[in-house]
Amino acid sequence: MDRIDQLRIFIRVAHSGGFTNAAGQLGVPRPTVSLAIQRLEASLGVRLFDRTTRRVSLTRDGDALLERAAALVADSEELEQLFRPRGRALTGSLRVDLPSRLARRQVAPALPAFLALHPGIDVDLGSSDRAVDLLHEGIDCALRVGELQASSLVARPLGVFRLINCASPAYLARHGVPQQPGDLLQHQAVCYASQPGARAARWEWQEDGQDRSLVMPTRVSVNNVETYIACCLAGLGLIQIPAFDVREHLESGELVEVLPDWLAAPMPVQLVYPHQRYLSHRVRVFGDWLAEILAPCLGATKEA
Repeated sequence: MDRIDQLRIFIRVAHSGGFTNAAGQLGVPRPTVSLAIQRLEASLGVRLFDRTTRRVSLTRDGDALLERAAALVADSEELEQLFRPRGRALTGSLRVDLPSRLARRQVAPALPAFLALHPGIDVDLGSSDRAVDLLHEGIDCALRVGELQASSLVARPLGVFRLINCASPAYLARHGVPQQPGDLLQHQAVCYASQPGARAARWEWQEDGQDRSLVMPTRVSVNNVETYIACCLAGLGLIQIPAFDVREHLESGELVEVLPDWLAAPMPVQLVYPHQRYLSHRVRVFGDWLAEILAPCLGATKEA
């Protein structure tokens, strides 16, 4: 077993949280994984994992190695791809994280076509509404909606989501229809916060070319887009959401658009990955495919 293979096993143990999990994912005996880590630690002269009967966690040296190991393995894979015969099929696994509703409604239904085009690629499709740590969770790429926080991530802009304001007919029958932003303090909003403890999103709109916002009264907070929409359908308050997400509900009359002249700024949509040098050909191909299937949902940006 060469050093690159040892690093591949090291990365899998770090991401899976255990030797047994890594062995199962790699399809090798557990002693093979243990031996690879022992030899890697011996050659480097450091302990990479703290081991207990319940869990395996990275030491400080292991954490420092993880990023460098990912770069070395990615470079090795790119080198292999570079000298493969032209037209030879791509192989390997691809770990992707997407917002839950996009994964369910847009990507999963189209995924059979991608897998048919690339039969040598296996896709691990994660779906969540939290900002995953790509490097430490072993994610090759993720789709992010909204402004990115300062980080080392590299972003590929795909477009924007146009936001609308809406409520259920039952809610509007009880509380009336807001006619201008000044009416909002007499209304309820369903509050969205993607992670526990995160600051709740403010109600936003653009007026006279300026971004404005306020904190609306609310009695219900959620951390999932599906639940956000369900609460609006149940008459619990107003929501702001990408138009494509509720198109069917608007067409059926289950939801009604309000304040159409006071909309929030469109939300940027970007594919992110840890660093340019980690971008394998598999990620490039998947990114191109993802941009194509999301195009009908997205508005254009100059960057996209």
